[in-house]
Amino acid sequence: MKTIEYIQAEEAVQVIKSGDRVFLHGSAATPVPLITAMQQRHACLQDVELVSISNMGDLNFDDPQYRKSFFMNSLFVSANTRAVVNSERGDYVPVFLSQIPQLFKEKILPLQVALIQVSEPDAHGYCSLGCSVDIARAAVDTAKHIIAMVNPQMPRTHGDGFLHYSKIDSMVWIDHPLPEVDYASKKNEIVEKIGEHVASLIEDGSTLQLGIGSIPDQVLQNLKNHKDLGLHTEMFSDGVIPLIQNGTINNSRKSNNPGRSVTSFIAGTKKIYDFVHDNPAIRVLDISYVNDTAIIRKNPKVIAINSAIEIDITGQVCADSLGTYQYSGIGGQMDFIRGASLSAGGKPIIALPSTTSKGISRIVPYLKQGAGVVTTRGHIHWVVTEYGKVNLFGQNLLQRARALQSIAHPAHREALDKIIYERFLKN
Repeated sequence: MKTIEYIQAEEAVQVIKSGDRVFLHGSAATPVPLITAMQQRHACLQDVELVSISNMGDLNFDDPQYRKSFFMNSLFVSANTRAVVNSERGDYVPVFLSQIPQLFKEKILPLQVALIQVSEPDAHGYCSLGCSVDIARAAVDTAKHIIAMVNPQMPRTHGDGFLHYSKIDSMVWIDHPLPEVDYASKKNEIVEKIGEHVASLIEDGSTLQLGIGSIPDQVLQNLKNHKDLGLHTEMFSDGVIPLIQNGTINNSRKSNNPGRSVTSFIAGTKKIYDFVHDNPAIRVLDISYVNDTAIIRKNPKVIAINSAIEIDITGQVCADSLGTYQYSGIGGQMDFIRGASLSAGGKPIIALPSTTSKGISRIVPYLKQGAGVVTTRGHIHWVVTEYGKVNLFGQNLLQRARALQSIAHPAHREALDKIIYERFLKN
């Protein structure tokens, strides 16, 4: 392997021109130093379109000085892009996570530049997209110019993320810790009860999909006595480690990738990044495969665990917006809700606290004006709160309303009862 030439971030981003569409690698692989170097060139740039899913790290996309230079066209909104996406200098593209690669490959969103973060090259010259293969695989396959932050702290993961250094146009060596998030630290009594209810629905031999947050992490803590679980999920965090190590998750009954845990991205603490490094039992794959309902449904007893902002009494789930305010995105919720429902013995689950932190009911008569429906009432099955679990599949509208009322917070059940009477029983 010939000697690799590394350049400074400031030099590498000089290739970005006004009007370019630039892909930003996401989640724990967000290349913060490259993005910062690009932003520092704001005076020389106009109308650079940034596309990405969730970003992590210390970044400010909403600085007024960037308004003429950058437009954030988000595919999944995160905390550090929320303000700009909801301004005149940003917007959101509603899309299933599984179909984002199609936007790049079919030139619906052609990419001029991709800013990515990779592991250092191995003895054969291959870098790895590490803990975020997801939509990044399609981005590096289609972008005209690839700028890579080569980070020795990025884990080398097995799967679809390998990229030979010769395919990278500019390489910047930066030894930098990955951003961390500890979902276990966010648990409370409500989360613990929800975790217990969800865990009670999971049978031995099930295949797990875990959404983001403290609830999926808590569910995992209740599965230590289960047997022969599988993992086929768009993401996972630290909570899977003890279950893989003690053999609870062994993937022995999966139809696809038996014996291997499958994911598309990983976000957590250094513990999980170290765990997946060069671990052949973990496969990090392209999101168009991981979230393909045809692939998901082939596994047995798929358990899809996702959350919501609010759910109306007919079963419509809003998971991406607060009214018209774009809070997150569609992501992979519908990919797995549908895939689990088609799996033999599968159970799609929406798990959420019964109220907000301010005591407002999340089970509501009507979604807020402008709210997005991520999971339709035709796709909904199990709903879980700290007050119990109900299955809406096959239930008519009145039956659904009564079922959801039964797991609402007691302080809101009387008000829901009145709404149910007015809507379904008065005449």
